[in-house]
Amino acid sequence: MELTARNVVSLRCAAEYLQMNEDYGEGNLIAQTESFLIEVFGFWTDTFKALETCEDVLPWAEELHIVSRCIDSLSTKACADPTLLSWPVAGQSQDDAFAWNGIHASGAASKQCPLNEDWWYEDVSFLKQHIYRKLILAVSARGMTPERIAGSLIFYAKKHLPLNGRQSNFQKHNGAVPGSTLPAASDADQRTLLEEIVALLPEQKGFIPTKFLLRLLKTSMILDASKSSRENLERRVGAQLDEAALEDILIPNMGHTVETLYDIDCIQRMVDHFMMADQDEIEPTSNELINEGQLVGGSHSLAPLTIVANLVDGYLAEVAPDTNLKLTKFNALASAIPGYARPLDDGIYRAIDIYLKAHSWLTGSEREQLCRVMNCQKLSLEASTHAAQNERLPLRVIVQVLFFEQLRLRTSVAGWLFVSDNLDNSQSLSGNLVIEGTRADQLVTFDDMRDRVRSLEKECLNMKEDVDKLVKAKGSWNSIFKILGLRLKVKSCGPKSSSKTSSNGKVLHPSRKAVMNLEQHSACKKDD
Repeated sequence: MELTARNVVSLRCAAEYLQMNEDYGEGNLIAQTESFLIEVFGFWTDTFKALETCEDVLPWAEELHIVSRCIDSLSTKACADPTLLSWPVAGQSQDDAFAWNGIHASGAASKQCPLNEDWWYEDVSFLKQHIYRKLILAVSARGMTPERIAGSLIFYAKKHLPLNGRQSNFQKHNGAVPGSTLPAASDADQRTLLEEIVALLPEQKGFIPTKFLLRLLKTSMILDASKSSRENLERRVGAQLDEAALEDILIPNMGHTVETLYDIDCIQRMVDHFMMADQDEIEPTSNELINEGQLVGGSHSLAPLTIVANLVDGYLAEVAPDTNLKLTKFNALASAIPGYARPLDDGIYRAIDIYLKAHSWLTGSEREQLCRVMNCQKLSLEASTHAAQNERLPLRVIVQVLFFEQLRLRTSVAGWLFVSDNLDNSQSLSGNLVIEGTRADQLVTFDDMRDRVRSLEKECLNMKEDVDKLVKAKGSWNSIFKILGLRLKVKSCGPKSSSKTSSNGKVLHPSRKAVMNLEQHSACKKDD
């Protein structure tokens, strides 16, 4: 018989069983097969073929350490840097014309084959689960980087696990997971394989894509994997939740008692893991409002938290139409993100509005409780305009929105007045004002200023008309402001309201006169 990589393992085990050693003849079968195995271990493909045949005589191959020697050979070659070597690894065997050191049998220089670090992923993906596990442990012990180990595990999982749904969906076609040469495995076998892969994943953060971890988590729920495996995956996803996409965290509820369409509790646990992982990095010294620049691009390390806040707001908006979603669960998930993590509260307001629309039976106190997770002061102009006309919101929230909008309007007017004063001081030098900074080349005329103030005055009047309608429908100003803890200061509307000069006789700028008319109009409304 001719010794080959395919039959040498069986012959070595048979020789051991028949005790064909040197005591019965020089150069007996044990010595021949051992000598040939040493040559086999020098080549990647031949070693791989020999390791595959160990399955047929596994107990003998284990006892004779053939499996361990094959794995040791493969792990050595897998850990080697292919860019520093001149031997072609993939597909190499004794039949090839190139030797281990890259020298041609005839003496000619070999042609180098450029290889990537993932060249061995596909070959080892054909190994059985228990042998593949030993190989991964071997390369890890030899110091292979977590990134390469994770890459091999991902490749193997995609080939043998139904990450897009149950195996039964594929059995109708070819009886196996697409891309796998192995027969279709039972749910129990797939569950065992998934738990093994989860246990082999590197502990270091960032080497495994969050999208893949979430697919593993969904599959573990489908296969009813062990609780420890699911908790492991939830912890890993939570640690890098800022890299997740909204469509990936919409995990269907697969519990025995299905209450909601999506698994809210799972997302809650992942958010809690994220907050615990980042609590050392994110420690605000006070409850003061942190501006958007710090959250997004500053050195405060709040950018990941802001991303997660937007992710949670989007998730709440997706699950809010579910009529079975309880108020306590909605509030718990919304409150898991601190208020300073949201530069704007438009996202959480949208989720609250959708929830109120789908749960129209909520009482007034429950609506108040729901809206407490939202900061009316951090709504954008568009969101404030929508909230001021939203009949689903409690009256207290609507009044707060209008109140903060009025404060914002007054701040804008004060800013324009400051510019107007600068225009008065520079009127003798030039009829236009050169704006500092990046707009230094743009001129602002008095007409532009006057038009701006008029538009602000019109906006304020429209807001006051909306508030007056609310007052006529639901109570007086005093009762509304008592809710907010505010007091009205009554101002008289005397003849001075029509004066066009200041107390020192100085003629007022047209923009200043418009603002004074705006304030006097507001005072008259309050007296009425």
